[in-house]
Amino acid sequence: MKSKKINLQSKSNSILLLEDGSFYRGRSFGAKKTEIGELVFHTGHSGYQEVLTDPSYRKQIIVFTAPHIGNQGFHPDDWESKACWASGAVMRNVVDAGFHWRRRQSLEAFLTEAKVPALIGPDTRRLVLKLRSSGNMWAVISTETANIKELEKHFDHKLSMEGLSLVREVSTKTSYTWVTKSVNLMADHVEARSSKGGRCVVMDFGVKRQILRYLLDSGFEEVIVVPSRTSADEIMSLSPDALLLSNGPGDPAAEKEIVAEVQKLLGRFPIFGICLGHQILALALGLQTYKLKFGHHGANHPVKNLHRDFVEISSQNHGFAVLPASSKPEIEMTYINLNDQSLAGFRHKGLNVCGIQFHPESSPGPIDSAKLFEYFHENNWEEAFG
Repeated sequence: MKSKKINLQSKSNSILLLEDGSFYRGRSFGAKKTEIGELVFHTGHSGYQEVLTDPSYRKQIIVFTAPHIGNQGFHPDDWESKACWASGAVMRNVVDAGFHWRRRQSLEAFLTEAKVPALIGPDTRRLVLKLRSSGNMWAVISTETANIKELEKHFDHKLSMEGLSLVREVSTKTSYTWVTKSVNLMADHVEARSSKGGRCVVMDFGVKRQILRYLLDSGFEEVIVVPSRTSADEIMSLSPDALLLSNGPGDPAAEKEIVAEVQKLLGRFPIFGICLGHQILALALGLQTYKLKFGHHGANHPVKNLHRDFVEISSQNHGFAVLPASSKPEIEMTYINLNDQSLAGFRHKGLNVCGIQFHPESSPGPIDSAKLFEYFHENNWEEAFG
């Protein structure tokens, strides 16, 4: 079967309008819809399936920097959640390769079914340079109209990711037990061990499925996922052996109720925070967070393990970061981001807690840091950072 290349020669009928007034025209793709979101760029060359279904991209329009998107189609095993959470997508070119052996659905069919608009054709490299220079900004993507005057009305009120609470929108509404380990295609990334016991409770701020798979792979016998607003008392009633704070969207400082409940759980059992969970954990320990200029979104970010003097390539997706605190000697930096020297990991010397800003489960991306799940299960951070 030949690959289907989308025709870009016909008249442009869709538009991406940025809050500074600049705009980019292109071909409509996916759903016929108008959406608004923070415009961010993702530098990975693969993994668009996982990116689009990552709840951390809630209220964001994703600019893919890879020149061709769609050549693998979609497969259910690649979904990181039950839905597509991105507000929209912008791509230079789309190739619907119907011959890929794992393809179950085309990218266009997925986006149409998910009611997500996409734009094909804009100069994505030019867009990235603009965002790197000016910082992330809000944008309107429309595959319904190219009327700029009409779309400008979406900017009538102030838009900012700072102060925006989005966790409740993506979190599960009811608790459930996760039972699936890594699928065969991924089995070699973390050695699937026989269960050694232990119950891990996961506070769902927008958790990715690969995190849950790796928890079981690492040896936990039971993984229970609870809603983001679950109280400390309710978590304690589950008698957990460990607690994981998941990734998620929005400003961590806007989640004051969650931070307060996490504070009550410090010192009770091992706690591991990933991405937004890392930031929530930092706030619970008295640290501060701040908004990055254009965020870290990609599958090729170098981070340095400061104790091992070793560089790992990581998958990242966050718009906020944690400010290091020299006034808190009990909190030890474990990782730094080598692109901008921002804090990428920490642990508390007295409490059994560890936060990681990047995604050790990858999906998409490299698996250099996947063993962190084993250290968490074994309660052995000394081996990771000693």
